[in-house]
Formats: sequence, C-alpha cells, structure tokens
Amino acid sequence: MNPLLILLLVPLAAIAVILWLPQICPKRTTVTAFIVNFAISLGLFFQFEGGSGFQWVLKYPWFNLPNVAQVNFHLGVDGISLMMVFLTTLVSLASVWVTSAVVKRAREFFIYILLISLGALGAFLSRDLFFIYIFHEFALIPTFLMIGIWGGQNRQFASIQMTLYLALGSLILLAGIVGLVLTQPLDSRSFDLEAIQQIHVIDEGIQRIIYPLLLIGFGILISLFPFHSWAPTGYASAPAATAMMHAGVLKKFGLYALLRLLLPALDSGADYWQTTLLVLIVGNVIYLGYVTMAQKEFPLMLGYSSVMHMGYLFLALASQSLIALTGFVLLMVAHGISAALLFALSGELQSKTGETRIASFGGVYTQAPFLGIMLLVGSMASIGLPGLANFSGEVLIFFGAFKSHPWVTIVCVWGVVISAVYQLRAVRLICFGSVSEVTAKLVDLSSYSARFPYLLLVAASLWIGIYPQSVIHLVQPCLEVILNGGGR
Repeated sequence: MNPLLILLLVPLAAIAVILWLPQICPKRTTVTAFIVNFAISLGLFFQFEGGSGFQWVLKYPWFNLPNVAQVNFHLGVDGISLMMVFLTTLVSLASVWVTSAVVKRAREFFIYILLISLGALGAFLSRDLFFIYIFHEFALIPTFLMIGIWGGQNRQFASIQMTLYLALGSLILLAGIVGLVLTQPLDSRSFDLEAIQQIHVIDEGIQRIIYPLLLIGFGILISLFPFHSWAPTGYASAPAATAMMHAGVLKKFGLYALLRLLLPALDSGADYWQTTLLVLIVGNVIYLGYVTMAQKEFPLMLGYSSVMHMGYLFLALASQSLIALTGFVLLMVAHGISAALLFALSGELQSKTGETRIASFGGVYTQAPFLGIMLLVGSMASIGLPGLANFSGEVLIFFGAFKSHPWVTIVCVWGVVISAVYQLRAVRLICFGSVSEVTAKLVDLSSYSARFPYLLLVAASLWIGIYPQSVIHLVQPCLEVILNGGGR
C-alpha cells in the first residue's frame, strides 16, 4: 500500500479503536498511532531519492464540478512537503505524550488530537488545492472545540475570537482560490497544483486582485500583522497539546501554501503588493516584538513570540531568493519544533503550579533541573543560538533577503535582539534565583518516559542546527522549480 495513504489511515484506525473499544486506553492508542506515523515519516526521509519531483504519487479522479474544475484525490511528497510531514508527525507524537491524565471527556480529547494530525498530514500530502483547503479546515474544527472544552480561564472568549478570525480568513482564502482556478481555460480547469503552476500565465491585472485575497486569507491563518490578535490569546487559553499542534504545525500550512501558489503563479501580483507586505513584516517583527516584551504571563509571551517570528518567514517570501527560501523551509520546521517544546513546558509548569505569571516563578532549575534545562534550550532555540535549528533558518533568510530588501532586513535583524531580551529575561526570572512558593510545588520529570518527548524535540532541533545540509539538499531542487514558475 502507498505509504502516504497509510499516514492518513493510521489516525482514522486509532479513532475507530477508541470509539468501538471503550475499554482501551485512548492515550495509549493515540501514542501508538503517532509512533507508527513518525516511524513512517522517518522511513520516507531515508528512502527519498532527492530531486525536484514528487514521489509515492497516488492519484484518483474524485468528481467533476460542472463548468468549474476537475477534483482529484492526489497525494505526493517532494523535499518541502516531506519536511512538513516529518514536523507534523514529530509534534503530534510529542503533544500527546506530554499530555497528562485528562479527567473530562478523555476519549473525545484524544480523538480531536488525532483529527488535527490527520488534517495537517492531509494538507501537506495533497497535490490538489481543493483537498489542501478541505484538510486544513478539517483540522481547525477540533482545534476550536479543544480550546472551548479543555482550555483555560478565558477559553470561551479565545475560542469564539479564534473561530471568527479564522472563519473570516477561510472565506477570503476561498474567494482567492476560486479566482485562481477560474483564471484557467474552461476546457482544462483543475485544482491540481501542477496545473495551476504550469499550464497558464495569469494576466497581471487579475494577479493584483487574487494576490491580496490569498495573502490576507492565509495571513489571518498565519497571524500576519495586523490580523494577529486571535493567536496569542488562543494559545494561552488552549491545552498544551492544542497549542503545540497549532503553533507548531497548523500555522505552517498557510506559509507552505503561499510558497506553493504565490511565487510560481502570482509573481507579478507579488511584485505589485510587495511594499505593503514589507510594511506588515516590520509590524510583525518590531511592533509585536515590543508587545512580547511587555507580557507578564508566560503563555501569552510565547504566543506573541510565535506571531513575531512569522515576520521572518514572510520576509523570505518577499525576497523571492533561493537562499532566503531555503531558510524559509528550515525555519518553518525549526520554529515548529521550538514552539512545540516551549508550549509543552509552559503547560507542564501551569498544570503543576496553577500559575502562569513569569514573576511568580523562580528557582525552577534548582527545584526541577530537567525542566529548567529544557526551558533554557527551548529559549535559546527561539532566540536563534548557533547549533540549534532556528539559527540556520534565520541566517539564510537574512543573507538571502539583504540583497533585495537591505533596510527591511536590517530592521528585522533587530528583532533578534528583541527576542533575546524577552526570552533571557523570562529564563532568568523563571529558572534562577531563590525557589518561590509557586516553584516549590513543582516535581521534576524523573522517568525516561516522561522526559522522552522533550528530548525528542531537542534532538530534532540539534540535528537540523548542526547538520542543516541534510534538509537543504532535499528542498533546494524543489525551490528552484518554484522560482522558475513551477516549471513553465
């Protein structure tokens, strides 16, 4: 059987087991499913033959929309989507492993986690734009539900705000996708990405209309400034597993789709709206960087930090440089790993102490050395310390973007200083100093089983940080095809 299809069937099988065999432990079933998928993704990585083409392709005609387009169930991976599949399976496994006992509606909780992972995998594996959109929307629904049911104190407000923002973004995005498909000749219209990228050249006037629809639609999903306010509140109110999956994986969907669509199909539209995008990028990095510095609660600080770092990724897209786009893929994966690690640690601290305020902690390294070390490593990765994955991506983005946008790049480099300020301050207040009353409640993770997901995320960050060439040689041939207009 095609391994890509197996990746989608494994979560469905786990959901069936949880539903039909209530005596089975839902967490153990979910962990088993995610271990299988993580092993498959590693197998795909080592068996991938390189080059720019898609491998393990599976294509079945699905249905035909009269006078609109043909829809196909079309799966395949190239170097870029392979790395996103690896990220999805890695964060999925870590997110469910760090989840402690769920008292309320446990079976539903783990079913929703499986659905989020299924939707993310489907979006990254699909080669048909219709299914890319459907799978992503499919993953968002359980995200809203998890925040509303198992979230923190502000869960109702956060889930409603997130629902309204992302629903609006999805509608704008749908309008852009429909417009993109309708630009094709009637006799050859298709949602297939190859068809969109290769068959036709879109009129510049039409590109100028479609581009902002896709940029705003995806931008809301990614939390591009000024459409960002839903994200920090949503992450701070979400269960740790949900925050890990959304910040670490689902947010990358919009960036991944923009890379696939905007550069090969809408290059003229990108050039026309470039100045506007650069202004928004500065807002993401500088304005939100200072907002992050002002946060007093650790989950909110991590939420704003995650939004801030999206500015670097948009800078890579705006540069349209091979070097910067290579860093773009590296940083997507690296940010997903570091964000998942930090949200997991935030959830661990909150669940054991009931506290989220940074100033209330102190002496975590003394009381719980393992948690303190993991928090230090996660913070250093977020800052961009050499040897960890984020550094490789950020450096390539800055070098690649400097030639085309020197002043904006210099401004964005200042964001690294800002992130160092708030992350190092948080580490100092939380990890060091005397043990506070709040920190005294902490019990360190002593078993290998409890430590495993954190160590797995750190190992992945070290692997990419020390040997980024293992990823670069996979993604650069694909990026060259995208920059050449999808092979037109």
